[in-house]
Amino acid sequence: MPVKSDAWIRRMAASHGLIEPFEPGQVREVDGHKVISFGTSSYGYDLRCAPEFKIFTNINATIVDPKNFDSASFVDVHSDVCVIPPNSFALARTVEYFRIPRDILTICLGKSTYARCGIIVNVTPLEPEWEGHVTLEFSNTTPLPAKIYANEGVAQVIFLQSDEPCEVSYRDRGGKYQGQLGVTLPKA
Repeated sequence: MPVKSDAWIRRMAASHGLIEPFEPGQVREVDGHKVISFGTSSYGYDLRCAPEFKIFTNINATIVDPKNFDSASFVDVHSDVCVIPPNSFALARTVEYFRIPRDILTICLGKSTYARCGIIVNVTPLEPEWEGHVTLEFSNTTPLPAKIYANEGVAQVIFLQSDEPCEVSYRDRGGKYQGQLGVTLPKA
């Protein structure tokens, strides 16, 4: 599976709506202020976090169950900065909406700026023909509160192309997270 280049990403964004909104270059400054970089990189795309967060709380003392998830386990926050409590996590979503081609699989890795602060970004692969806003999970592994900045880079998507299209895509099998908008909680 060859990794796709910056030129391929720019072509696919222009012709197929691969990423919307799309930044063709690497942005490190906005309105004269330094930001954690986002946009097209050499062999990937640095995606941004939207200002829409769900911060995990144990205030209701429920059990975390992926088959029966209690949305009361989160506090909704709309802000340019999210402060995650020590040893906790938050969910967010990307600014960008993705449309993955049938012969492409993506892997998403957290940016080193966050990793070096003990903040782990987790995203599952974006499968062939999946589309939507990506739900992001930020784990604060530190004993201190940790900040996440909205509208700045948080993770990099790497696009891998198969030699042939898959027989059954995410869309074909009616994947439960197809077309998701906003922060999407676990579905059984």
